[in-house]
Amino acid sequence: MDVFNVLTLIGGLCLFLFGMNTMGEGLEKSAGNGLKALLGKLTTGKFVGFLTGLGVTAVIQSSSATTVMVVGFVNSRLMTLRQAINVIMGANVGTTVTAWILSLAGIEGDNFFMKLLKPTSFSPVLALIGIILVMGSKNSKKKDVGGILLGFATLMFGMDTMSGAVSGLSELEGFRNLMLMFSNPILGVLVGAVMTAIIQSSSASVGVLQALSATGQITVGASIPIIMGQNIGTCVTALLSSVGANRNARRASVVHLCFNIIGTGILLAVFSIVRAVVSVPLFDSAASAWSIALVHSIFNVACTVLMFPATGLLEKLSVKLIPEPKGDATEAKIELDERLMNTPALAISRCHDLTVKMATVSEEALRKSMFALQDYSPELAERVRVLEGKADRYEDILGSYLVKLNTYPMSAADSHESAKLLHLIGDFERISDHAVNLLESAEEIKEKGIAFSDPAQRELKVLMAATEEIVFYTMKAFLDGDLAAASQVEPLEQVVDDLKDQLRLRHIQRLQKGECSIEVGFVWADLLTNFERVSDHCSNIAGCMIEMAHDAMDMHEYLNNIKHNNPVYQEKYKQYSEKYALPCA
Repeated sequence: MDVFNVLTLIGGLCLFLFGMNTMGEGLEKSAGNGLKALLGKLTTGKFVGFLTGLGVTAVIQSSSATTVMVVGFVNSRLMTLRQAINVIMGANVGTTVTAWILSLAGIEGDNFFMKLLKPTSFSPVLALIGIILVMGSKNSKKKDVGGILLGFATLMFGMDTMSGAVSGLSELEGFRNLMLMFSNPILGVLVGAVMTAIIQSSSASVGVLQALSATGQITVGASIPIIMGQNIGTCVTALLSSVGANRNARRASVVHLCFNIIGTGILLAVFSIVRAVVSVPLFDSAASAWSIALVHSIFNVACTVLMFPATGLLEKLSVKLIPEPKGDATEAKIELDERLMNTPALAISRCHDLTVKMATVSEEALRKSMFALQDYSPELAERVRVLEGKADRYEDILGSYLVKLNTYPMSAADSHESAKLLHLIGDFERISDHAVNLLESAEEIKEKGIAFSDPAQRELKVLMAATEEIVFYTMKAFLDGDLAAASQVEPLEQVVDDLKDQLRLRHIQRLQKGECSIEVGFVWADLLTNFERVSDHCSNIAGCMIEMAHDAMDMHEYLNNIKHNNPVYQEKYKQYSEKYALPCA
């Protein structure tokens, strides 16, 4: 084996890792909504959590990615530590699927159908289909499928390249002696752990071992400790991802490590005892790609069977290793976790949940500011300002997070939802700002002893009632995804605009008659402006919901279409105009 074989081996490994990453990304994007559905089932039981971990890992082809995802879920409080343990166990079994796929490379035979099963035969066809879908289709789902096919083809070409590059090693005495060293189980475990820690993927590490098995110099007995070590090495990714996370997230990564170390320790002891007591010819036979896949599956299933009843003990062990701090100090709530960005569908789902909280905060601030106009109190004022501060913080967190999330590859549906949320959070934040403006008007009324005339008070109640209804329909549209409620908003917004103009005109008439003062007029104008602006933002929110439901984002076009030559809009506008008709002056 010369330097060119080494370069070929490195190139094959790079193709293999790139193909695995590309295929995993494509699978993850395609299954984004499915992952959300699986996540929702985690609370239903221990066995379901295990199956979820198995299913997600089998789909995205990486137990490391699943475990990092789990650490992010625990850090974001989407999952408890106990649930995380069950998912981690499932992930360890799910990762064995990759080894079986890679074992196809070892298929031999002159039969046409046997040749057809070899990846080198069908991978070029998959690559051709994949490149056509990626370059020729505008549909994002088809592009994702194309990415999966291209990734798989690249992965298998990389596997075949590695196997070809190392084939000459079988003739080297030094390589044979090196493989004999792995008959020492402890050394085998260390080699497997270090190799996987460097590659950061147990699936890739097993693939490299399967490629090396093509030399015929690796025995089944030597491959077993290496595979055990690979399961320990894959924990490095989760441990690194937990740096800076909250205490339970760090415990989840520690559980992953403890699970694999304890399982490896017990099964390695059993393997060593069996090998010392009984002569098993299988252990001395040459390993193949399929036998390595079989050993990998048996080991991971055995570990899970062994440790599954002990999830409670693993949880207690992680708490012992990462104990609670002395005293009653509590961790600050981390609302969004960047680890979730590796699974955009779940990150978007979390952002939507926080936007819901932001919307309710803004609504409460507005309602309390309207109460303050009728019955002011310092406690009410303080509450409004606290809520407005929360809304500001939500906008900062969500805005920064969503902008960064948009740099990650995601499906068209996720990109669509991200754009919608970015649009909405600005309007919800502005509603909370207008709530504070209304509160300041209430404070001015209280401090200066301003009193509105009886007609003005009746008119203000009409405007406030219309505003309450438009806010109600806006919240219903967003929280429930109710487009029928969203369609009620725009005619109401036009009625609020009309009310503002009418109330301003009536104030001028009272001013001319000497029934109202200029000082009152300033406060009155501020109130009208803020109520009208609230209705504008409600219109933006409802319009965004409707437009995004139709895959568009042109608000001006939407408003023009709905207001002109639209009998439904005209009928609703007429109804609301009658409902909120002002009392006679």
